[in-house]
Amino acid sequence: MQHKDIDISRLRAEDSEDFLSLSREFYSSDAVLHPVPDEYHISALNELLSSDNYIVCYIFRCRGTTAGYALIVKSYSREAGGTAIWIDELYVRSEFRGRGIASRFFGLLFEEYPAARYRLETEPDNFRAESLYRRVGFTDLPYKQMCLDT
Repeated sequence: MQHKDIDISRLRAEDSEDFLSLSREFYSSDAVLHPVPDEYHISALNELLSSDNYIVCYIFRCRGTTAGYALIVKSYSREAGGTAIWIDELYVRSEFRGRGIASRFFGLLFEEYPAARYRLETEPDNFRAESLYRRVGFTDLPYKQMCLDT
């Protein structure tokens, strides 16, 4: 999707270094609870390049400069009655924030991946991201999330 100076496109093999750089930046930011081992970045890249069965990546560019990325995960939700799209990661470099990149990404997402539910999470103190998510229609889900890492 191109709009003025913003280009949003699916990850290609030639974007590998950009993805790894962005992913490492994201996991070093305040938007996540903790960094992840470097092999997780590489494993994600390998999965992204091998198929789009589970996870899809979009790279954001502004005037040809890499500005950010998003990862979406596809699943099915019985509770929602259909396909569920999880926006697993959404990262825009600080110097590109406020230019409408994330809003344009959501427009593309809703068009290309019609779903019964879209879901994401945010850090409680990430007020700017939460404001954006509410503007595009997200509301609070009254569940406490739990996980088991193996």
